[in-house]
Amino acid sequence: MSNGPSAVLSSNEIGAIVRDAVAEGQAGRKQAASQTIQPLRKAQRHQPGAAMALLWIIDQRGLAREEAADVLSEIADAHNDDVVVLSALGLCLEAVRDIDDLNAPPPGQSIFQTMVEKLERLGKVHERQAEQERILRGLATSARMMARQKDTIAESSLRKLTEIDPQNSAHYYNLGLFYKTRGRFAEGVVANRAAASLHQEIVESTEWNLGICATGARDAATALDVWKRMGQKIELGRFGLPEGRYSTCKVRLAERPLAERTADLDDPGQEETIWIERLSPCHGIIRSVLYGNLGVDYGDVILMDGAPITHHTYGEQQVPVFPHLATLLRRNYQFFDFAGTQETARQLADLSEELDGDAVIYSHSESFKLMCANCWRNPDIDHADHEAMEKHVVTGRIAAPSDFAPARLLELIDKAIEKRGNCQLYAPDLCAAAGASVRERIDRRRFALLRDN
Repeated sequence: MSNGPSAVLSSNEIGAIVRDAVAEGQAGRKQAASQTIQPLRKAQRHQPGAAMALLWIIDQRGLAREEAADVLSEIADAHNDDVVVLSALGLCLEAVRDIDDLNAPPPGQSIFQTMVEKLERLGKVHERQAEQERILRGLATSARMMARQKDTIAESSLRKLTEIDPQNSAHYYNLGLFYKTRGRFAEGVVANRAAASLHQEIVESTEWNLGICATGARDAATALDVWKRMGQKIELGRFGLPEGRYSTCKVRLAERPLAERTADLDDPGQEETIWIERLSPCHGIIRSVLYGNLGVDYGDVILMDGAPITHHTYGEQQVPVFPHLATLLRRNYQFFDFAGTQETARQLADLSEELDGDAVIYSHSESFKLMCANCWRNPDIDHADHEAMEKHVVTGRIAAPSDFAPARLLELIDKAIEKRGNCQLYAPDLCAAAGASVRERIDRRRFALLRDN
């Protein structure tokens, strides 16, 4: 960007640029929007109105996030002491992040840290003055956008706002939103109730956050009241929480969801997108057996946020994918790796129908492999020639509740396989847990052949 002199734009010229840029950007033509705003970028250094116009375009998602961050940095650099511009810029930082991706790590762009520092300085300069409320709004948003890095500043700013203007429902709503995303659910209930009490009518966003916080706080009565008020067909059910009939959906699990993180360990860690049995608008039971060790797995009860990250398409069905907010209950299921062979797709997975007590055989991969029949029968013989055979190999994990006896689980699997025929399953750790030591040795050898071939 050139820092040289540029013409002052009239209000009509600024308005026309804003309309064109927003229209281009919201139609997905971000490059065209980028070209449209160039006169504003040149003028903004000496014309606050042009800077405010750029902030409006960014707030309306008119620019690609990376370019928006660059533009915000230019504005912050040019208006170091302008309370109006910098406060609006702080609020605008939400548009530079994918706020639906709740568990994303702290942003890498320097503009976030820059704005916390600038607005914190301005807040001290204008403490107890009329400008303080405007500054605190921008500072609270800037700090909240930095994951767990600036929580103390975010909370302090949000609480001060409720003290400055205790009749402003938005201040309580934003405080409740902060508490929700930080796992402080009981405090979120209090803040969202305060926000709701200041509305003339029911506001859906406040209701959602109140219902989620109440579920996270295990305040079943409040959660049930909220969901019924929103027209949900729901009653108290499992785990002492509201439960209704909902379509299954997906959740992007995080090893470290934002609500369970600290400033020192502020990233999501491993993530997996899984299926859940949805029990209410905001919680459900994990129904996928995970690949990795995320500290949460099949059978556990999780809380999810209300805004989907994305949707996955299955034929004509659009399945929402929600972010993992927190883990409500770890049920400590048992897990056993397995490898096996089958004649038709999903044959081993379908054995789950023969199990009881919420146990499941969950396949992670199904593929055809060429193997040596002689090695399969006897590993101790040095075979000069390998006899090729093809097997439809399945690998995955078996899950069962903690009180499910391994010997009983193995017995049910054997009976299901005998009933169907033409498939085999090898789970050496399950055999060991069941006390079947001889079978464990055989299963371990064949398990290794199938997994490593």
